[in-house]
Amino acid sequence: MSGYKEKLIVIAGPTASGKTALAVELARRLDTEIISGDSMLVYKGLDIGTAKPGKKEMGGIRHHLIDILDADAGFNVTDFINLAKPVITLLNQQGRIPILAGGTGLYIKSLVEGYQFNETSGDPEYRESLQRLAEEKGREYVFDMLRKVNPDAAERLHINNFRRIIRALEVYHLGGEQISEEKASELAYDVFAIGLGWERSILYERINRRVEIMIEQGLYNEVEGLLKNGISDSCQSMKGIGYKELLPAVRGEISLDEAADKIKQNTRHFAKRQLTWYRKMPYIRWYDAQAEADEKLADKIYHDMAGYYGLL
Repeated sequence: MSGYKEKLIVIAGPTASGKTALAVELARRLDTEIISGDSMLVYKGLDIGTAKPGKKEMGGIRHHLIDILDADAGFNVTDFINLAKPVITLLNQQGRIPILAGGTGLYIKSLVEGYQFNETSGDPEYRESLQRLAEEKGREYVFDMLRKVNPDAAERLHINNFRRIIRALEVYHLGGEQISEEKASELAYDVFAIGLGWERSILYERINRRVEIMIEQGLYNEVEGLLKNGISDSCQSMKGIGYKELLPAVRGEISLDEAADKIKQNTRHFAKRQLTWYRKMPYIRWYDAQAEADEKLADKIYHDMAGYYGLL
């Protein structure tokens, strides 16, 4: 890949780090639009548990890839790339630099680094057998299966990213392919990537408070309503943090307080994994989000970004 590259601003960081507010402020200054890089914001009706920005938070800025799918639909990294690319191209053609903001590291990394995913067809029966195996013998057992047949893929994946572990085994099962994706030799975009860093204890406090607010706003009722509307707890959308933990509470198996504690714990673990993932992306420029007031942080980042793109 060489020559002209489309411009793209990326705002990465763990959950509850302030990505949305910063994206809106930069988009306002640049007169541009925002692309969501979050795998859960695509779903209609999943609002509270995903911390989906409302009209007020969006600040009049157009946001792409939010509320585009019914809650029972599937969505993966290939779908994301196929939807995000044309928006990036269109905005660049208009002389505007799109802002990609989100917390799904795989989506951001794959898009920016130009991964090409194979189109191996699926085998639902085999997939189901792996799920049963995981229930009977544990996820580690299935992960070990992948380590034996495709150690490279296993090295790239975390055990909590279980859908992709199953997909990698499925690819091997169907075609014996040793890699399930190919990475370009250089970045696919002229990217200015921003990382929002927080001291861990303060970030965890923000996460805990966010979960408490979600509960106050009626997350229990949101999950209950989805189930009543026919959304199965086996749907991909219901496996997201904030939803899967509340299912037992809705069924009366645990208390709401217990479910809330579990959401906090799982969100903290998720934030830790996000940071681990982003550290593998050396082109991210990290900013200390807690050291500056929001406006000062936006000023600093805008100045650096405008300098990078020669906009000053």
